[in-house]
Amino acid sequence: MKWLTNLWRTLNKPTKALTLGAVSISAFIMGIIFWGGFNTALEATNTEAFCISCHSMESKPYQELQETVHWSNHSGVRATCPDCHVPHNWSRKIARKMEASHDVWGWLFNTVNTPEKFEAKRLEMASREWKRFDRDNSLACKNCHNYNSMKWESMSPLAQKQMKRAAEIDQSCIDCHKGIAHHLPEMGTARAPELIAEVGAGVSSVETNQTYYSALTKPLFFTDKGDVEAGTLNVATKVKVLETQDKRIKIGIDGWRKKIGAGRVIYMDFGVNILSAQLTKDAAETEGVIQTFEEKEDPMTGLKWQRIEAQIWTDKDYLLTELQPLWGYARDTFRSSCSVCHTQPDEAHFDANTWPGMFQGMLAFVNMDQDTQALVQKYLQEHSSTFVKKEH
Repeated sequence: MKWLTNLWRTLNKPTKALTLGAVSISAFIMGIIFWGGFNTALEATNTEAFCISCHSMESKPYQELQETVHWSNHSGVRATCPDCHVPHNWSRKIARKMEASHDVWGWLFNTVNTPEKFEAKRLEMASREWKRFDRDNSLACKNCHNYNSMKWESMSPLAQKQMKRAAEIDQSCIDCHKGIAHHLPEMGTARAPELIAEVGAGVSSVETNQTYYSALTKPLFFTDKGDVEAGTLNVATKVKVLETQDKRIKIGIDGWRKKIGAGRVIYMDFGVNILSAQLTKDAAETEGVIQTFEEKEDPMTGLKWQRIEAQIWTDKDYLLTELQPLWGYARDTFRSSCSVCHTQPDEAHFDANTWPGMFQGMLAFVNMDQDTQALVQKYLQEHSSTFVKKEH
């Protein structure tokens, strides 16, 4: 143990064995070796060759990149994986490398090692990247593309109009150019992944005689245990809990319906086409499901409307105690996604019955899942000139 004691003395009082200069030079050399090794490792993992060494990256996204202008173009300038997915700023680059540990975990456990697994995860991965691009205001794009260097006269009139407006507000490129390097995920049947990430599965417990709001479009059922669907509860609809049983609740939906046919569609208010729920024909005609209170005629259309309450079952999940998280998400989505082709209209620019037609015309230019479509449309209707009394 004598040698250990001597070593400890040397380390504890190094100046007795080593000069201050020797210690400084040694520390300097070790620092260079450490920094050089660290930087070499950092750069080695920051190449396209490293990225596509993973089979799942080489077989799908790399092949998709080769189909785009970022791979081959008249100027011969090609964007590689790290150009877009690794920030150039050193501190953000280190943070991104730490985030990439999640990718290593996925590689170890073969999370996306087959085309089927990759497609199942495509929306989740794309949403994560879109959110990162939006957070950085598409800095990765702007490292190469500069608004101030664009030749407006070489653009088409429509592109010129769009890009000049984007330049005025320094708009994030990803707002309009999703799918520019890789195939877009299938959004049609998706369940608003970014919204779910914010609100989760809703409240942890549901109490009777309390009111809640649906965070997603939800199926309705005839009973507390059966699997026969009785209709659909629209997103952001106010409901009152009447009864709870295991994983389901019986809810009351107050609203109005047009006295046409079976009267299956429930609207939020008289004369306003804001959807609350759609019942099946059998449900609308089943005794005890719908209770009618009064009847009025719409002077604009001559149609008769009935104020009703529908009592029906649904699952306990995706219920919120307030609308603000839904409206905040809808507002941000509208302002980022719906300014692609024109100056964005104010929410109160149209009335509640005009907005659906205007909004549906915009959907061909954006990539939006069905729940998000329904939520944004409802947000626009409930914040329209019908409810916001101001000049428009």
